[in-house]
Amino acid sequence: MICFRRKTYLATGLCLVAFASMLTVFYHRIQKYSLLPKTVVWKEKNICREEVTNNSISVLKDRSTLVIAPYFDHRKEKLTRVIGIVHHEKVKEHYCWFCCLERDEVYISKVVTNVHSDRFGFPYTVADMVCMEPTNCEPRYVALHPFPKEDVNLSPWFEIKNRKFETFPVEFTVCISTMFGGYNNVLQFIQSMEMYKLLGMQKVVIYKNNCSQLMEKVLEFYVAEGTLEIVPWPITSYLNVSTHWRSRDDGTEIGYYGQIAALNDCVYRNMYRSRYVLLNDVDEIILPIKHTNWKTMMVNLEEQNPEIGVFLFENHIFPNTVFTSNSIHIPSWNMVPGVNILHHVLREPDRKEIINPRKMIVNPRKVVQTSVHSVLQAFGDSVKVPMDVAMVYHCRIPLQPLLSRKYLIRDTTLWRYNSSLIDLEDIYYQLLTKRQPVVSESD
Repeated sequence: MICFRRKTYLATGLCLVAFASMLTVFYHRIQKYSLLPKTVVWKEKNICREEVTNNSISVLKDRSTLVIAPYFDHRKEKLTRVIGIVHHEKVKEHYCWFCCLERDEVYISKVVTNVHSDRFGFPYTVADMVCMEPTNCEPRYVALHPFPKEDVNLSPWFEIKNRKFETFPVEFTVCISTMFGGYNNVLQFIQSMEMYKLLGMQKVVIYKNNCSQLMEKVLEFYVAEGTLEIVPWPITSYLNVSTHWRSRDDGTEIGYYGQIAALNDCVYRNMYRSRYVLLNDVDEIILPIKHTNWKTMMVNLEEQNPEIGVFLFENHIFPNTVFTSNSIHIPSWNMVPGVNILHHVLREPDRKEIINPRKMIVNPRKVVQTSVHSVLQAFGDSVKVPMDVAMVYHCRIPLQPLLSRKYLIRDTTLWRYNSSLIDLEDIYYQLLTKRQPVVSESD
């Protein structure tokens, strides 16, 4: 009898401990996701449709939080993910005010701010401001406000993007960020755009801070053609910026003109518009070696890696100060400022003590947070693509300027596309004979 009671007490105790543990987990889960709509603030028609902002960057009232855009994200839970920029030590409390037009109601949810880990020493960094959405409506608009019960009339309303899914009208989209510093490398830009087309691109997205007037002509040409989308990027209106990717303690507040923020926005902007998204700089080309285009390359890579959504390609430097004597020269190209990539087919050798950075082709629907050279959070793993399959052709100033020419490696993979690139004289003529350059309002 005593043994029976002891066993009963022991079982009861274990049950109580287990129950207490479940309550603790449940409590913390509720604390973490205490974002469900709680309050109907008002019932007034059209209150949140009149002041919807179309700015690509908006600063909130606290002056330390910048909003790029909110996106509907249903991959794990029904939530709104607001891509923004915050000071990593001054994260402010905010609430999402959701506008449910069909019910004439506004719901309040508390924001959970997830600061991205890659900030490279700069005080301002990218953050996801996440809110659980109402269960009984599909809100089209959201405002971020520091309080749950105050007049929100002075806060901007944002349209929640990705509410309607598209069936991947585009196969490959290239995200380039950011264009700044009066960019004027016109010839290399045109050659890169045409190379992207040859490899399978249907859309390029550029986050533009500023560029030269001639470059404006080029951008206008490709926008009219339908292959280029320009996102104004007036980051300098809100923050001090650096042209470097790592802080040099020079008082700047965000690195490389907010490059990482632009890349994250581009992934979400194209999540349901493009099957694949390429994340690379304007002077880089993800160049297949085993295949002739991105589509056949990606079919092969996905057959070998069916669960992978992030493919990493090794960067290799082709110094734009070292010329190849027998490369093709077109006299009309002399009229166009910039680098002729066909002249640069000698690449720097690897350095044993340095790991080459990588750029990416991603399935955007598997990406949660991205940095420049890797994905920070994703549904699934990443894979490093071997050099004999593809590489990043990066034509820029040398990283090993003292290296003798005899140690450079001749790599003429780019010359497969010579004939196609040479047939661009008509494009140059059209660009150079335009009478008036178009200067955007963001400059």
